[in-house]
Amino acid sequence: MGLRAAALACLLAGPLGAEPIRIATWDPGLTRQGPGLLLRDIRARDPQVLAAAQVIVAARPDVILLTGIDWDADGRALAAFSALMADAGLDFPHRFSARPNSGLPTGLDLDGDGRLAEADDAQGWGQFTGQNGMAVLSRLPLGPVTDYSDRLWRDLPGNLMPAVGPEVAQVQRLSSTAHWDLPVMTARGPLRLLAWAATPPVFDGPEDRNGRRNHDEAAFWLHNLPHAPFALIGNVNLDPTDGEGRPEALQRLLDHATDPMPRGAWQPPQTGANATHAADPALDTGDFDEAGPGDLRVDYILPARALGIAGSGVLSPPPDNPLAEAVARASDHRLVWVDLVMPDPPPPLAGAALR
Repeated sequence: MGLRAAALACLLAGPLGAEPIRIATWDPGLTRQGPGLLLRDIRARDPQVLAAAQVIVAARPDVILLTGIDWDADGRALAAFSALMADAGLDFPHRFSARPNSGLPTGLDLDGDGRLAEADDAQGWGQFTGQNGMAVLSRLPLGPVTDYSDRLWRDLPGNLMPAVGPEVAQVQRLSSTAHWDLPVMTARGPLRLLAWAATPPVFDGPEDRNGRRNHDEAAFWLHNLPHAPFALIGNVNLDPTDGEGRPEALQRLLDHATDPMPRGAWQPPQTGANATHAADPALDTGDFDEAGPGDLRVDYILPARALGIAGSGVLSPPPDNPLAEAVARASDHRLVWVDLVMPDPPPPLAGAALR
């Protein structure tokens, strides 16, 4: 058999073998009431911090987006938290974080209460710059990140921004936390993580400012989807079936992506607000107050349709599982993971010389 025939036989035999890549997203509750306090607690091996590290080690992701971790300019808190997991056998040599919009001052009285420099007057709610930001930890190399977080809300085509004065419109960013296009460099080429953490669609008045912003934070990606393998990932802060919010943009994103419907192994008794919910409780990722919204699905990984899905899940072990205590102690969110298979590289061009 000649070289050309042998190559053709290999192509026709089926896809090349590929190991799944486990990506995850989680709000680990690593936010504090002032700058520097998270680093203090990591160094002191605070029980909540240790619980968060234990959960991630148990999930063993190749890449994880953290949607609730305080940012500092030198990245010391993220490095210290990563070191805790390295000590437990899970090394993330590649990290990314950037200053989020949460807590970033605008210099304006956005809530109209006559006072400046409050949490409600920041680009995204926050008591200090960097509170409750985002970060990525990865076992795989990361490529150059495109950070869209400075885009103005008014510039999104078809935006639902409520009427505001020109002074506000000229400074108000769309992202309450951040929007990142972050390449993960796999053996089969880059996987683009389209990451964001949206404002909850509540805590406002009849103008529905937060509900409109939550919608538009998802709608942003409808105008910025890459022509490459991607996964939409993050804390969307929206349940498409239960709770408040405008799910239209999230539903339109599913025209371009697949919903693996990750499920948890255990759900609490469906009492209180949960008893009124219509969605499958196994899909819930937020363990919220029964007297309030109840448990909701708010954290998502939505891979592009070209990607294979080898498995998925929500890390919610039953109470008798040794991990259950750490899961409950760390956060009111649950870690979501999906095992992705990158598509085969394109075949060589017809007629190309084989050597």
